[in-house]
Amino acid sequence: MAFYDLKKDERAALSAAIKNNISEALSSSATESITVYFSSDDTYIRKAGYLAIGRIYFEQQHLQPQVIALLNLLLQKEDFKIRQTTINAAGEIGKKDFDIVQQFFDKGLFDKHHSPRNAVIGSIKKMGEVNPIPVLAWSKKYLHHEDKEIRREICHGIELRGRKYPEDILPLLMELQHDETARVRNTLVHVIGQIAYKKGCLATVVAHLKTWDNRQLVADALEEIIDVHHRYQNFSALTQEEARQYIREHFNDQ
Repeated sequence: MAFYDLKKDERAALSAAIKNNISEALSSSATESITVYFSSDDTYIRKAGYLAIGRIYFEQQHLQPQVIALLNLLLQKEDFKIRQTTINAAGEIGKKDFDIVQQFFDKGLFDKHHSPRNAVIGSIKKMGEVNPIPVLAWSKKYLHHEDKEIRREICHGIELRGRKYPEDILPLLMELQHDETARVRNTLVHVIGQIAYKKGCLATVVAHLKTWDNRQLVADALEEIIDVHHRYQNFSALTQEEARQYIREHFNDQ
């Protein structure tokens, strides 16, 4: 039976059992059994597994060396689902202790399968939201990587922090304004739109865009901002027309 076929209390009980089983396996060094959860075809079983790892790491500090050793072992497994779940587990730890798990993202960015690479993006999002200083410093190292997919993934990954604090990621986004790769450029425009529609964010984004020198990119980004205010009208601080008017008043090129 799939995780979400269970009733709410049954799901809670199963998650608790998974955490307990993983804790016992770590304590006895019988960690091979943990792969049952990390390789499950059920996304939510895998999620319960990596959430359990994050909680165990911080609640049972004596097991921290075993947790890191386990993740290093699992990252080498052939099953991409195990590697994906491993990176997500590292992301849970990186919300508070990024330095200890940085290596997993350095490796995951170059994984041969897209799922672990997507887990890196998701982890950058969740870590960057609550632990931005080391995560953004790490991200900056890859902004000009020769592989366009690495640049795109980093751009996408830092988005979530920018939805509340656009000022934190705008300097990093600015470094990508002359990227000639369409996928990177399109992601950059998308991210700019995503960090401009919450309360107070439009003014910050527009003010920063005024300092950019790629005028065509800026024009495309402003159009995206206006469009996002329509697509996300139920969540935007301003209406589309209010956003358009603000840009007209505060951006001389428009």
